[in-house]
Order: sequence, then structure tokens, then C-alpha cells
Amino acid sequence: MKTYLKTLGRMFSKHVTRFISIIFIVLISVGFSAGVGSSTDKIQHSLSDYYAERKVPDFIVKSSADDGFSEEDVQTILDLFSEDEIAPEHDTGMSVDVNLDYPDGKSRLTRIYFLDSFPEDNSKEFKLNIPDVISSSDEPTDLPEAFAERANKTIEGVDLGAEIELDFADILNQLSVQDTGEELDESMLNIISMLAKPVTVKVTATLQSPLTIALDGEPSYVNGEDVELPETGSGLDGLVTVDNILYVSSDIIPSVMGNVLLPSGDLYIAVCDRDMFSSFSRGYEKYIDEMSEKITAAMTGEDGVSTVRVITLYDNFSLYSLYSYSEKVAAISWVLVVAFIFVTALVVFSNISRLMEEERGQVACLRTLGYSPFKIIFKYALFAMIATGIGGVGSYFVGMGLSSLIYYIFNFSYAMPAMSAYFAMNFYYIVFGIIVVAILCATLFSGIKMMLQQPAELLRPKPPKAGKKVIFEHMPFLWNRLSFKYKSTVRNVLRYKSRFFMTVIAVAVSMALVMAGLAILDLCLFGTLKSPSIVAIAVVIIIFAGMLTATVIYTMTNINISERNRELATLMVLGYHDGEVCGYIHREIYIDTLIGIIFGYPLAALLIGLVFTLIGLGTLGGISWFMWVIAPFVVVLFSLLVTLLLRRRIVKIDMNESLKAIE
Repeated sequence: MKTYLKTLGRMFSKHVTRFISIIFIVLISVGFSAGVGSSTDKIQHSLSDYYAERKVPDFIVKSSADDGFSEEDVQTILDLFSEDEIAPEHDTGMSVDVNLDYPDGKSRLTRIYFLDSFPEDNSKEFKLNIPDVISSSDEPTDLPEAFAERANKTIEGVDLGAEIELDFADILNQLSVQDTGEELDESMLNIISMLAKPVTVKVTATLQSPLTIALDGEPSYVNGEDVELPETGSGLDGLVTVDNILYVSSDIIPSVMGNVLLPSGDLYIAVCDRDMFSSFSRGYEKYIDEMSEKITAAMTGEDGVSTVRVITLYDNFSLYSLYSYSEKVAAISWVLVVAFIFVTALVVFSNISRLMEEERGQVACLRTLGYSPFKIIFKYALFAMIATGIGGVGSYFVGMGLSSLIYYIFNFSYAMPAMSAYFAMNFYYIVFGIIVVAILCATLFSGIKMMLQQPAELLRPKPPKAGKKVIFEHMPFLWNRLSFKYKSTVRNVLRYKSRFFMTVIAVAVSMALVMAGLAILDLCLFGTLKSPSIVAIAVVIIIFAGMLTATVIYTMTNINISERNRELATLMVLGYHDGEVCGYIHREIYIDTLIGIIFGYPLAALLIGLVFTLIGLGTLGGISWFMWVIAPFVVVLFSLLVTLLLRRRIVKIDMNESLKAIE
């Protein structure tokens, strides 16, 4: 056992670089997968918590009846919920989208919420749809109070203390145009103007409503039922968006308005079972559809025409688009995770296989001393598992940090709710578990293959692969034009086919990942997916794919150098300069990388097509041509970085030790 532990310790100290490379590639792959994958759950858990805490209404029932909702109508609708043993919280009010004149002389499209339960005495305490109070003024005022939505990219906002006149005659006229396409009769306008005097309100607070957290625009009601809030894209192309949002008390509406064209009310309903929402779960969707049909049916008259329109959270742009974008992140992550796992397994397999080949003599000695094949294989499995375990532990924290970063990135497009502490472990467990299984399988495969050989055979160094003519030597017009060093490079590239194919495949998959990130970036910048948040996520994908590319090339090249220490030492003894010796390896890196890039293009097309299909947007033909040019430059850039890092490793080869090796 003492000898066994000594060999184990020496193996760790001798192969530090290989040990670190396994840690780093596991860190990148699992960290990326866990971070991007869990960010969807983090967003959706935070959204569910926000929905519950802020008492966001599940239904906004808008009346189209001339006399609006009566108390009997409200009770009829609420009784529908009682049948399901869910006692809803409710509120009433009204909302209209009209153009208002502001103190600066400009007219802005404004959504006005006339609330029956408008907070009094500066309490700012809403019954439902509880907002964040951003700023407020407690100065006494004789004017009716109004609250304003805070400014963002599209909402212009209103300064505290601003006084705004509500001309009800003008408001009614605008609503008439929206409903009938015609203005009110002039005599009617005159009568309304005399009976309903304009009311001036004073802005005493700015708020952030849970229903309007999107910073890229809020669709206006002036489009009526033509407003469709799509599940993909920005959803705002071609739609009219509001410039400001005001909240006032319905008490300021002149009493004479009740019998005119002014909409008479909305009914806001929040079901008491807040857990039902669970970020637009299937059960919630089914419940919402059923209740919407019941409400519509209950308010349908004998003429077969319903007097209500039911608006649900599926019609709310802010909340549903945030949910939709989080689902896109999940779809993207599932596709890319597969590619990351594949590259990781391939590189680790190469590492472990080469490690065991380098220690053929050690394996033979251990077998001669009577150690069982299981103990011998276990030593190398332990080496791989410790490196994987360290990388896995580190990747947990990388994943947590990345998911928090992605959540923060969404603040570019949304006034995000407080971030939930929840960290979804499913992606982490799945990816880490697959990588552990792949590494164990690779170790067992290499170990069993070696255990089938006799100790005497293992004690002899593995003979170098016999040289033979490569395909280019049968093309004299090309081959004869190459200098000796390039002929040597071509022969070496094609001589070790397994190493060549592994490097090419790994670079091709890495190239495909970089291109996938660029394609998503292009879709956001020049396509239909208008989301600054997804832009930032695409950049994260490109960075991690680039890091993976660098790790892949570094690891495969490091293995290449380890295999050819004696060969490189011979070149040094023959008088080759450092630059010439390094070029001997660098040329092979660049050739493998170039071939990997070529094969990476069709693989990228396949990967991008799958991503676009899952998110429901984009086409291969729609990707800008220059993105296909940028991708190989990213891969080549990381290849150049690797050659710089490995230069010292090559020039510091100990010629004496290397040339002592037995042929």
C-alpha cells in the first residue's frame, strides 16, 4: 500500500498541467451549463414571488355596457370564483388611453387609471397591484393627488409637483373616436364642457407598477382588441405605446359623466391562491382559460353578445414577455449544453488515455508486484475524479455567479423584481453527472485495454507509429513545391490520426458554439429579437465558447508536446533555433485549427438551426454575412493565445532528459 500511495502522489506531482486542464474544462462546461440553465428558474421564481407579494391581479374585466358594472354584476362574477372555493380579492376602477397636454406644452399619449380605492392621506397603500414608491412629496395640496409611473426608456415620466389638467370633454371625444371612429357632435361637446369642468391634479408620487416593468415600451389600449402581445420578439413593432401613465381617484370624475360615453369601470380580480401562478404554469393557464370563459358566458345577454372583455396576465406585455424571454434562455442553454458536454468528454478522454499510455512502465511494475487490475485502474480514475470534483465544486460557484449576472443583465430590458435566492440544481446535477460518467467510462476503457496486455509488453515503450506516404505525396505538383519543414508538418499532422481527429472535432464544436453565440447576437442587433438582455447573454456564450476553444487547443497541444519531447529535443541538438522548434508545433496547431474551422461551419449551421427552431425566431439565411467571417477569427485569436502560452513549455524542454528515453 505504501508503494501504491507513493506512485499515486508522484502521478499528481508529475502531471500537474494535465490535472489543471481537466479542472479548468470541467469548470467552464459545468459552470456555463449550470449558470445559463438555472437563470431561467431564477427569473421565474423571482417573478412568482413578485406576483404574490404585489398582489398582481389575474383578471382585469372591462365592461362595454352603457351603465357599466352594477353591484349585482360584480357579485355575479365573484360568485364564479367561490364555486371553485377560491375567494378572490378584488378592486374596481377604470382605465383609458388618451392624449393629455402637459405643463411643457407637449401632448403625450397617457394611460389614466381612475381607481375607486385610490390611496388617501399620502399612504400610497394600494389594495391590489402594489407598486414600489420611487419618490414622493408630503407637501400639503388643495388639488386632487395623482401618482405617475416612473420614467424609463419609453415612459417620459412626470416631475413631482407638476399640475396636469384633465379635460373630460376632450377625453370623451377621444374615446368616441377610438370606439366609433367619429368625433362627438359639437352640441354634445358644448353640453359636456358646461357640465363637466376640467379638473387639475397634482403629481405627488412616482411609482413602479408590477404591470409595467418592461422598459422597452407598453402597448396602448388605443389599438383596442387589435393589440396582440406575441410570445417572441419585442412585441412592440408597429404598436402604439404610451408615453406616460397616471393614477388618480375616480372621485374626480364629474357625476354627469356616468350617463355619457365614459367607460364606467374595470374589475380587478386577484385569486387568493398565489401559488397557482408559478410563472405561468400549465395548471395556471388552464385555470385562467376556464375562468375567462365562465366570466364571458356569465356576462352574455339574451342577444348572445357579451358585455365584458377579460384581460389576463397572458395579455400583459411586461410580465409575459419577461417569462417568454426566460424560456428562450432555457431553450438556448439546453442546445449548447450538449455541445459543451461533448467537447469536455472528448478532451478529458484524450487526457486520461494519454496519461495511462505515458505510465505504461508504472502499470507493468504494479501488475508485476501483484496489484489487481481494479487497483491500478482505480489510481487513474481517482486522478480524474479528484480533478473533476475540484472543477465541479468550482463550477457550482461559477454557475451561481453566472445566473446572478444573467439576472442582472435583464435589468437592461426590465425593472426586475428582487432576485430570488433560489438556484436550480437540475442543470448542475445533470451536466456534472454526465461528465463524471463519461470520465469514468473513458478511464475504464483505457484501463481495461491496457490490462489486456502482458507486463513484459507494457515495459517496452510503445513503438512510434510507422511513417508512410500521405495523400499529398501522391500529388507531385503540390508536394514538390513544399519545403522540408512543411513536408514534415503535413506528415506529422496526418500520422497520428486519432489525435488529429480529436483535435479537429473539438475545434469544430467550439467553432460552432462561437458561431451560435454570434448568430443570436445578430438576431438581436439586426433581426427580430429586440432584447438587450439576450444580447448580453449572447456575449456570455461567445466568451465561454472562446474559453472552451482555448482550453481544448491548449490541452490537445500539450498532449502533443508531451508525446514528442524526444523529437523536439533532437531538433534542438541539431541546432534549430527556438522559433523554428516552436514553429514545428505551431504549424500543426494552425493546420488542425483551420481544418476544425472548415468542419465547424456545417456543424454551426446545424446547431444554429436547432436553436432558432426552439426559440421560434430567426433563419440561417437571415444571419449577416460578416458573422460567418468573425467566428473563425475568434477561434484563431484563441489559437494564437495558446501558442504564446505554450512557447515557454517548448523552449524549456530538457534535452538531456528527453534524449535519455529508451527507443
